[in-house]
Amino acid sequence: MHPTALALLAALGLAAPLAAQAPSRLLEDVKYLSDDALEGRMTGSPGADSAAAFVARRFEAVGLTPPAGGWLQEFVVPPDAPAAPHLAVAGLEGRNVIGILPGRDRELAREAVVVGAHYDHLGRGGPFALDPDSAGAVHNGADDNASGTAALIEIARVLALRPPARTVVFVAFTGEELGLLGSAYYVRHPVVPLPRTVAMVNLDMVGRLRSNRLIVYGAATAKELPALLDSLDRAAGFDLKAEGDGYGPSDQSSFYAAKRPVLHFFTDLHEDYHRATDDWPKINADGLKRVADFAGVVVAALADRRRPLTFVDLPAPHTASADSHVVIPGYGAYLGTIPDMTGTPGGVRLSGVRAGSPAARVGLRTADIIMRIGDRDVPDLQAMADALRAHQPGDVVDIVVRRGDSTTTVRATLGTRGS
Repeated sequence: MHPTALALLAALGLAAPLAAQAPSRLLEDVKYLSDDALEGRMTGSPGADSAAAFVARRFEAVGLTPPAGGWLQEFVVPPDAPAAPHLAVAGLEGRNVIGILPGRDRELAREAVVVGAHYDHLGRGGPFALDPDSAGAVHNGADDNASGTAALIEIARVLALRPPARTVVFVAFTGEELGLLGSAYYVRHPVVPLPRTVAMVNLDMVGRLRSNRLIVYGAATAKELPALLDSLDRAAGFDLKAEGDGYGPSDQSSFYAAKRPVLHFFTDLHEDYHRATDDWPKINADGLKRVADFAGVVVAALADRRRPLTFVDLPAPHTASADSHVVIPGYGAYLGTIPDMTGTPGGVRLSGVRAGSPAARVGLRTADIIMRIGDRDVPDLQAMADALRAHQPGDVVDIVVRRGDSTTTVRATLGTRGS
C-alpha cells in the first residue's frame, strides 16, 4: 500500500470517535442540500445561493481558507450555454465555492490537486428531468449531487487533520446540469495555474453504493493511475471498476480537455436519477462515508507523490470545444425515451416515452429494449448517451429494438430537446 494511504488510515484510526460520527454528519449535509426549501438548487436560483452559502460555511468549519477573492467565484450564465435554448438561464449568476488547504511542503505546495463536486441540480424538473409527469415538483438531487458535495466536505475535514505536501483546492461547482459551466469557468480562471495542477478528482453521484461496487472513470488519463487505484483499494476492499478516459457528462471533462489527469468517483445510475424521487432517505450513508474515505486517500496519495503523473492524451469526442478547450457533453440529439436506470443485460430498457417525441412518433414504448442506434451497439445507458451525442438533430437513424421475444428496427428522425 502507498505510505500516504497507511498514514492517512492510521490518522483515521486514531480519530475513531470522530470517524464513527462521520456517516451521520455526511447525511446531515446531504439532508440540508436536498431539502425542499432549496427547491432543487437550480443554478442562479435562491436555493442555489443558499446551498453555496452553506458549503462556504462548512468549508470554513472544517479548516479550509478562501482564495484572495473570497469563497465565491461568480460568473454569468452565457446565452450560448448548452441549456440556454431550453431554460431561461442566460444572464443568471452562478457561484462556484472554493476552499484551499495549503500544502505542507515548501516546494510542492506551489502545485495543487483539485477536488470537485457540483452542488446544483434541476430545480423543479424541466426538459432534462426523466419524469415528465412530475413537472413542477422539486427535484432535490440527494444523490445528484448533494452526495458528492457532502463527500467533498468530508474529504476536506479529514485532510485538514494532516495536510499533504501539495496544496489541495476544493471546488463545489455550479452549472454542471447546464453544461459543465462552473468547471469550465474554473478552468479558465484557476486558483492555482493549470500547468501546476497535477490532477483533478471529481465526486458525482457517490451516495448509492450497492453490492460494494465503486466505479472510477478516468483511470486511463495517466499511466500511473491504474496501479495506484489498485494498490489503495486493497485496504478499502471495493469491487472496483477503474477504467476509461476523462471525458463524460461531469465536471472532470473540463479538466481533462485542458490536459490534466482526472478521476471521477461514481456509484452508478439508479431508477431515481433525474427524477423527483432522488431524496435523502435513499442515500447509503455508510457507503457514502466509505467512498469519501477512499477518495480522500487517493487525493492524499496524488498530493504527496514526489513525481508528476504521466498524462495520457486520448482523442476528444466531437463535443469538445476548440475555443474553450472544455468538453460540453450536453445531452446529445433528442430521442425522447425515458430509460429504466436499474439496468438490463444487452440493452437499455425503457420505462416510458415522452408524448410527441421522435421515439413516440416511431412507436417506441414502455418495456422496449434499445439494442442499437445507427452504427453503434447500445449495451448500456452510457453507450446510448454516447450514440445520441454522436448525432445531430435532424439525423435519421435506424434503432434496433427488442420487444418481448422479437427484434424489430424502426427509423427515427432525431430532434432537439423540447421538439
